[in-house]
Amino acid sequence: MLSRFLPGHSASRRLSAMSSHLTNGPHSNGPTGPAGQTRPKVLTIESMNPLVKKVEYAVRGPIVARATELEKELEKGVPKPFSQVIKANIGDAHAMGQKPITFLRQVISMCVNPDLLGDESIPADARQRARRILQGCKGGSLGSYSDSVGVEVIRKDVAAYIERRDGFPSDPDNIFLSTGASDAIKNMIKLLVRGSGRDQTGVMIPIPQYPLYSAVVAELNAVQVNYYLDEDNNWALDISELERSVKEAREHCSPRVLCVINPGNPTGQVLSKENIQEIIKFAAREHLFLMADEVYQDNIYAPGCAFHSFKKTLMELGPEYAGLELASFHSTSKGYMGECGFRGGYMEVINMDPAVKLQLKKLVSTKLCPPVSGQATMDCVVNPPQPGEPSYESFSKEKTHVLQSLAERAKLVAETFNSIDGVTCNTVQGAMYAFPRIHLPRRAIEKAQSLGQSPDGFYALSLLEEAGICVVPGSGFGQREGTYHFRTTILPQPDKLKVFMDLFTNFHNNFMREYAD
Repeated sequence: MLSRFLPGHSASRRLSAMSSHLTNGPHSNGPTGPAGQTRPKVLTIESMNPLVKKVEYAVRGPIVARATELEKELEKGVPKPFSQVIKANIGDAHAMGQKPITFLRQVISMCVNPDLLGDESIPADARQRARRILQGCKGGSLGSYSDSVGVEVIRKDVAAYIERRDGFPSDPDNIFLSTGASDAIKNMIKLLVRGSGRDQTGVMIPIPQYPLYSAVVAELNAVQVNYYLDEDNNWALDISELERSVKEAREHCSPRVLCVINPGNPTGQVLSKENIQEIIKFAAREHLFLMADEVYQDNIYAPGCAFHSFKKTLMELGPEYAGLELASFHSTSKGYMGECGFRGGYMEVINMDPAVKLQLKKLVSTKLCPPVSGQATMDCVVNPPQPGEPSYESFSKEKTHVLQSLAERAKLVAETFNSIDGVTCNTVQGAMYAFPRIHLPRRAIEKAQSLGQSPDGFYALSLLEEAGICVVPGSGFGQREGTYHFRTTILPQPDKLKVFMDLFTNFHNNFMREYAD
């Protein structure tokens, strides 16, 4: 896997060094036994679970590992053509300088340290939220286990939030709190996987996609069924493409689930209400379980775009579609919050068979419970200050500032990329990323191939080594054959983002001159 992105010789040296650290004894298969003989290892690369070896997750792949090495080299004073490494590979807002939302951190601080509940300098509504959360925790402590599906009072708050958002009832018994959205997504796909041969579960995922999906499909031994987003139409989701995909897949597997990411990651598009209606009707026609990844629902930037939840759209379609099975997901990691490290999230299931829901509850119980601090963070997201409460004005000001700044950066990034020869970028309508296309010269493609690398991997590694910018090659997300992209976040703060764009522009122009046909 490493060799897809890294130059052959340096990759070999690094792999050799890694190997020497991991072995017990020189060139042995295990520790030395009493008679001086080596004891074979039980777990080797040959004997390990082969499905794990199929898992790929480019967002934290070898280029990111090299970025970390470069940071350490800079700390030691090793000369580089750049003064810092800008990690634009992952949507981690706080790591890129975003300040936490005050209200959220006040509530969490009091949940962690209840002694602060008596501090009257903290607004009364924040103290009330913290007390309510702690009253729902066993022993009144965030350090206790919760129910496996999550703290009941927080699940009720999530349901109330969904009702306010959509205008339709939400049952707390359909809410599963989770370790970020990722764990819930994996659990849901796990329920759907079965069979072999033509009965083997097919999981329909968008291309480009967030690599979590392909990784989970590989780990669970399901079949990845690609449907391609339309880059020429701002990464639109075309129903005819879904129809092509499911028809071809049924020749070799049994498609059972359709995954949709809205707003899109890595592509940044926002689905229209009409498009969502078409997707729901398609899923109903084709008898597919529908999974809606909606973690970027607060991140809408482009004029004329709006977030429409799949649940609300489903309910508005009326009784003909009332029985469609749907799971939707949200997270504390994105939006205006950016609280990735707390690992808070939820899943709402709609129209799930009661017997299957019992099995889902059993499945999540094997992990005891999601982090209770993450659950408390999720509560702050779904139960924020309301008009008239002491924290409302400051909370609204901070939230608006974050989202307005992200909208400005989304516009700046796309416009800058489009001003550079050899780069095209669709409008970043939402989410936290741009996915520009790089039009690589033939000589650059041939050079990459001679090194055993993907062309966009070669480009991304060169960008890192020469400009100190860490992005993720488009091949890690999937792309149409013969096209090359990379994903970058729009999260660097405005001052660093300008540095980022200047460094990128200089690098790209030099790269294109070096490999010009």
